[in-house]
Amino acid sequence: MFFRHATAVLALAAFSLGAAHAQELKISHQWKANVDGRDLATRVFVQEVTKADPSLKFRIYPASSLGIKPVAQLDALQNGTLEMAVFPMSYAVGKADEFSIIIMPGTVPTLGHAMKLRGTPFQAKLQELAEKNGVHIVTWWWTPGAFATKEREVTGPKSVDGLKMRAADPTFEVMLKAAGASVVSMPSTEIYPSLQSGVINGTLTSAETFVSMRLYEQTKFATVPSQYSLWMLLQPLVMSKQHWDKLTPAQKKIFEAAAAKSDEYFLGLQKDAVDKMEEAYKKAGAKIHEMTQPEYEQWVALAKETAWKEYASKSATAKELLDLLIAVK
Repeated sequence: MFFRHATAVLALAAFSLGAAHAQELKISHQWKANVDGRDLATRVFVQEVTKADPSLKFRIYPASSLGIKPVAQLDALQNGTLEMAVFPMSYAVGKADEFSIIIMPGTVPTLGHAMKLRGTPFQAKLQELAEKNGVHIVTWWWTPGAFATKEREVTGPKSVDGLKMRAADPTFEVMLKAAGASVVSMPSTEIYPSLQSGVINGTLTSAETFVSMRLYEQTKFATVPSQYSLWMLLQPLVMSKQHWDKLTPAQKKIFEAAAAKSDEYFLGLQKDAVDKMEEAYKKAGAKIHEMTQPEYEQWVALAKETAWKEYASKSATAKELLDLLIAVK
């Protein structure tokens, strides 16, 4: 009897240790700790979760310190070796072309519009796509983006003719090519050295990345998204679907509540990010341009004929996502 009791106690202890270990969640991302908003909002999310459930433990690995390259984070999430990541969803287009929807030019002109998308059929369909590809979208973090170049200011589409640019998504690149630019694909961590070496002479990325990665040191002309953002990217905190499914219903509710808190915090940071970008470029002696409504409309007209058509032709899912997105006014 004693032997069986002792065996049961040991088994329970082993199970408890295993469960505790399983609850320590790694979060990976590519940005600087305690500087970039994506890192700061991650810490808000963690704080809110652990306040509600102290049994959940997290370890954040900023600046790719876990040793996983930005795009490769998706593989690690899919196979379950990585629990969570802040992941620009455009990096997933290698797995499914439909992910280009989260950076489709001219569809999400402002942060206010981005937040209107929460709770819509578009968000539900996007979550369905994400889960089919092994990840669950936890937060709703959108980043407004901008143009910056070494040679000239970007206004309407004709102004990028002859530039070598980075845009962060193949469908976006289709539009730039139609405007006469050549394009190079790379994660944001490679933009600075690529500008420095001349691999590219212009780029599109988030306003925050221009500051946190000091891209103002390598570019002299910036078109800021004060009124209109042609480039708006969903860069959420995501979770491996395997690990999301292991959470209890109560824990999922805690995650959702923490995500809502982090969403509002992140929104405030992004409103400030455009001002900080403009300030950083002015201090660097660069020329600032605010895209006008006619310029924005020229870009949207080109996007509809190039990026939108290219994307909608990819699959029925792509067409449905685009229709759902543009239906939100």
